[in-house]
Amino acid sequence: MFHDLIEAAVHTDRSAEAAAHVAAARDCRLDRLSPRLRLVVLAAAAITAPQTDTADLERAIAEPGNDRWPFDLARIQLTYGAHLRRAKRTGEARRHLADASQTFHRLGAVPWAERADRELRATGISHSITATGLASLTPQQLQIAQLAAAGHTNKEIAARLFLSPRTVSTHLYQVFPKLGITSRAALRDALADPADSE
Repeated sequence: MFHDLIEAAVHTDRSAEAAAHVAAARDCRLDRLSPRLRLVVLAAAAITAPQTDTADLERAIAEPGNDRWPFDLARIQLTYGAHLRRAKRTGEARRHLADASQTFHRLGAVPWAERADRELRATGISHSITATGLASLTPQQLQIAQLAAAGHTNKEIAARLFLSPRTVSTHLYQVFPKLGITSRAALRDALADPADSE
């Protein structure tokens, strides 16, 4: 991805090369091919701009329809929030970092969520957002929950997955609060709820 290439170049002290890539992208009008590519090129330009120039970041965040690409938008908010924090504009930084953190958690982008949470803690906000819903389940937890929702007992699930019944029980104990339920009977509905998979 173009954004990744630019960010990697900047973080490895190759800012001139990063700026050249952004200039080439603009010269070939990459930002005019689609609204998403416009968002990505604006973000890349912002990363390569002098630290005092935040116009491209602000423009990218305000770009109409950018919420159609929540991951890209959250990355831009993370970059902008980190910049604002370093510029001692803590209040503004918190807003962008909190938005980025919420989006990354909702999408299940754990490493990015942790990065946003670290930046947020650096502004004085000491809590992180705990992921909930289907996105918060590990693959094994999801598999166990699906089997339990289908009516299998802990012993049957354990035999099928080569686990102990106690391990299955522990996983289900962890799954219930993540899905916002309190009983095995509610599993089927919780797993079928499209709101949890967003």
